[in-house]
Amino acid sequence: MSDLESLRNLELAPYILKAMALINVSRKVGGNQFRHSFATLGILLDYKYINDSVLLKAALLLDFLEDLPDITVDEIRQIDFESYKVVELVLEVTRLQHETKPEYLQRVMDFGSHNAKILKCADRISNLTDLHRDTHTELKITSYLDETEKYVLPMAKEVNKYMWHELNDLIQKRREIVIAIKHSLKHRMMRWLRLKRR
Repeated sequence: MSDLESLRNLELAPYILKAMALINVSRKVGGNQFRHSFATLGILLDYKYINDSVLLKAALLLDFLEDLPDITVDEIRQIDFESYKVVELVLEVTRLQHETKPEYLQRVMDFGSHNAKILKCADRISNLTDLHRDTHTELKITSYLDETEKYVLPMAKEVNKYMWHELNDLIQKRREIVIAIKHSLKHRMMRWLRLKRR
């Protein structure tokens, strides 16, 4: 089946309707989790995962169970003939309540399926794209970049070298943002000290 035929036969509408509940979940960078789901889906399409309908459907519900804890997996399992596989994948990339962020990422890195790692990489590319100094502190940005290097880059290296390159590029650009923040703070501090001495 060609890419065009795969896209033509892809039935995402029921998953889009389900994911619309994420419109009510806001993101610190602005917008909402529904848009983030679509960004993750777009990244997967950009990387030509057109023939993997389960992966694409899971992208729409990526943060669903974390952000909407009242939703049950049974609701998702009733969507269509692939929904059991979609739920399995979504559960793989869902952080459990007792897990710290490092424990969660280590679990996905060590035990996640091939598709779970691809989905996590696409999710992280979207999140890094939204990581800006006007919405996150220098400490938060640095910590997120360190976390990406430690856990997500190894996943990308294993599953998709092009994602690995993009993640590296995003990390480098965001580290430049951190340097710019430090430079800006230092400049403001020196200016304030000069004014204070007058």
